[in-house]
Amino acid sequence: MYRHEYKYLASGPALSALERRVASVLSLDFHASAKGFYHIRSLYFDDIHNTCYRENEDGTQPREKFRVRVYDCESSVIQLELKRKEGGKTLKQSCPLSLDRLKILMAGGIPALEANDSPLFRRFWTAMHTAALRPAVIVAYDRVPYVWMQCGQVVSACNVRVTFDRNIRSSFDFRGFLNPGLASRPVLATGTSLMEVKFDAFLPDFIYELLQCGALAETTFSKYYLCRKLNMSGQRIA
Repeated sequence: MYRHEYKYLASGPALSALERRVASVLSLDFHASAKGFYHIRSLYFDDIHNTCYRENEDGTQPREKFRVRVYDCESSVIQLELKRKEGGKTLKQSCPLSLDRLKILMAGGIPALEANDSPLFRRFWTAMHTAALRPAVIVAYDRVPYVWMQCGQVVSACNVRVTFDRNIRSSFDFRGFLNPGLASRPVLATGTSLMEVKFDAFLPDFIYELLQCGALAETTFSKYYLCRKLNMSGQRIA
C-alpha cells in the first residue's frame, strides 16, 4: 500500500516545542525502548550509471532504490528493502536478509541465488548482475518515533507516524556497516533535524492542527541524495 509522506526541516526552540506538542498527544513507538529513540543505519545501492542519484537530482517519478536496513547496529533483524516514490507517496517492499549475505554485500560481492529466495531478492540479485548494482552510501541517524494509538493499539485506519530524525550522517566505509563506531560525517547544520509525517488514507484534523508551526518548511529532502552529494565527483563511488 502506498503511504503519504511529508518532510520538514526544523531546528532550535521551534523543533523542541513541536516535539513536546507531538509527545503530548501521540505515543512513543515501543521500538524506541528506554532510550527514547533507536539508531537506523541503511546501506543504499546504485548502478554503474548512478541512476538512483541522478533520478533524485532530477526529481524523476516514479523512482526506486534498494537498501539494506538494520536497527541499533544489531544483526538479528536485517531487511532488504525496495522503496518506491511516486507523487508524494511511497511504497516499501521488504524481505529478510541473512548476516552471511549482508557480509558479502558489504564486501562488494553478490550472494548466490537460492531456490526459495523471495521475488524481491531475485529482482535485487538480477539488478546486481545486469546493472552492476553495488553499495553506494551508508545513511545513519537517530529516530524518535511517535504513533497514534487508542486502547494500546495503533489506529490502523490511518496508521499515522510522526518521526524526528537527528544526527543524520553519511559514510562510505561499507565494510564497517555494522560497526557501532563507524566513522561518519554530519550532513545537516548543528541542531537541525528532519520531521517526517507518514499516514495511509488520511491525516486526522487534530494531528494536522498539532503540527502547524510557522518555523517549519516542507521539503523534498532525501537523506540518500544529500549523503551522496557530499561525495559525488561525477564518477562511480567505489
